[in-house]
Amino acid sequence: MPKRLNIRLYTPFGNTLRGNGVTADRWGAIFLALGHSLVDHDADVLVALHAKHSHAEILKFKAANPTRPVVLALTGTDVYRDIYADEEAQLSLRLADRFVVLQPHALEQLPGPMRERAQVIYQSAVAPPNPPPKPTDHFRVCVIGHLREVKDPFRAAEASRLLPPQSKVKFVHLGSALDPAMRARAEHESHDNPRYEWLGERSAAETLALLASSHLMVLTSIMEGGANVMTEAIACDVPIISSRMGASLGILGPEYPGLFEVGDTDTLARLITRAESDREFCAELQRQCRAKRPLIDPARERQSWADLLDALPA
Repeated sequence: MPKRLNIRLYTPFGNTLRGNGVTADRWGAIFLALGHSLVDHDADVLVALHAKHSHAEILKFKAANPTRPVVLALTGTDVYRDIYADEEAQLSLRLADRFVVLQPHALEQLPGPMRERAQVIYQSAVAPPNPPPKPTDHFRVCVIGHLREVKDPFRAAEASRLLPPQSKVKFVHLGSALDPAMRARAEHESHDNPRYEWLGERSAAETLALLASSHLMVLTSIMEGGANVMTEAIACDVPIISSRMGASLGILGPEYPGLFEVGDTDTLARLITRAESDREFCAELQRQCRAKRPLIDPARERQSWADLLDALPA
């Protein structure tokens, strides 16, 4: 009979519309569906997101419960930056009993002995039940991501200025501004650039609906652990153009034709132009994204967590 666990699910950023908060909300629902309980105290296991920012919580849990397991879910800034240079992130790795990564490229970043205790759990997504139609008077390109340096948030806006005059591409960008300078630049870009509109933060349902009504999704991040927006685009049957970083390599594969080097505005503009003007190219992007749908099936994510939790030591 499967174990019934009291789980402490911790994310340092709370239940917000930020990526880790969205992931934590979904995992909490999975744990409850599997028959486990979510608790704040006296937990059988701690599931923590982010090695660096959950470090204090991991220390606290292990001090109170030295024999109870910690499952550490590693984010993009963990596996592609912090575990190499940050002492708190490195200590979190040593304290954790099991690791979760969100795609196989992240698995390769772990030291060999830790890799043996790690499991890939792809983030699942489903399309909205009644997606709105795509616009017919322009080619909508959706950019979803908060205005943070790690997201390289204005790369798409810069690429929009390199598109040919006859292009009908219009960018819509959803995501909150996390500092005044980023907000000012987004507002200026929206006012000054006829191809770009920043809509700020929207609800999960509004964001998914806008994504589903887009012809293309562009992801410009410098690093991502798993990228909820990528799996959502796959679920919505929206082709993707992405920077060549960890999540795109792990989910889409290194040979995916819609990749550009991080920060390469010229190539990004050329890929967007090609997606708009070359139906065969856009259809090939869509075909390759559709082939990834089995990875993001909610039943697969639920079973992965069931297997991991059931295998934890008593």
